[in-house]
Amino acid sequence: MTAMPERPFNLDGSRVFVAGHRGMVGAAVARRLGREGCEILTAGRNELDLRRQDAVEAWLQRARPDVVVLAAATVGGILANDSRPAEFLYDNLAIETAVVHGAHLAGVKKLLFLGSTCIYPRLAPQPMKEEHLLTGPLEPTNQWYAVAKIAGLKLCEAYRRQYGCDFISAMPTNLYGPGDTYDARASHVIPALILKAHRAKLARADSFEVWGTGAPKREFLHVDDLADALVHLLVHYSAEETVNIGTGEEVSIKQLAELVAKTVGFAGSVAFDATKPDGSPRKLADCAKLARLGWRSGIDLKSGLKSAYDWFLAHSEKAGPLREGGLTS
Repeated sequence: MTAMPERPFNLDGSRVFVAGHRGMVGAAVARRLGREGCEILTAGRNELDLRRQDAVEAWLQRARPDVVVLAAATVGGILANDSRPAEFLYDNLAIETAVVHGAHLAGVKKLLFLGSTCIYPRLAPQPMKEEHLLTGPLEPTNQWYAVAKIAGLKLCEAYRRQYGCDFISAMPTNLYGPGDTYDARASHVIPALILKAHRAKLARADSFEVWGTGAPKREFLHVDDLADALVHLLVHYSAEETVNIGTGEEVSIKQLAELVAKTVGFAGSVAFDATKPDGSPRKLADCAKLARLGWRSGIDLKSGLKSAYDWFLAHSEKAGPLREGGLTS
């Protein structure tokens, strides 16, 4: 059953702390909240280390936000997860425990925590429903991140049950858009593909290489769509269960790579290295609960990729050196 509050949560005039405002998701949320009449609170890494419980508690006590959107996390693709497991587990556990507990102590009225559809079981039924979480083994290539994020979801549930906190959680699908990370060692699939296709075009190469077979299917959501959905949930949702956020459409990595090449204007071919890992074979979110709450995606993949590439071109000096890495998230 989809739970809606007796009355919508009023964001107008609220003080909203966007944790992770410099990241792709946090920046998009801050942009979207700018239309809601809120006061947006932020804290950069030089001001606040979100992994430090004492520092987070002290900052929240001073700032006194009414709402917290926890968009801060250590994230990355297959290679980043595989080569930095301790960071992915420790950083994410530390961030979520510090912020969730600190929000409770500071009397925050509402908190929204972000999980990810990549934390569902590797072979979860498709499309994945919220109740499929913890029903099977995790995808080994991102288990460290998954364990931490699952703990965060359960932490929000626990604070609702024990303290009556209005803490909710959402499960976005694979994200892309303005502000993404363009480094194949740390990137998710779309920015890594854009970077590879762009540099192959500049080099007039015959092809560019992608890890895996190209067979896995993925669902992709533009980050501005996500931000709009998150604001919708803040206003219209209050319950223990998490909510999937996605488009309901999927594309194979091969199809995606070819679409990215076309968007970038690369006329060569895409080569797949089948000796490298694919990750989960399929990840499609069932977004029926979100639809019942009155929200659906509005940005299609073709136009979304164009906006992502336009942003990349405008900020290409920030894209680090191309390094080989896993692309499937």
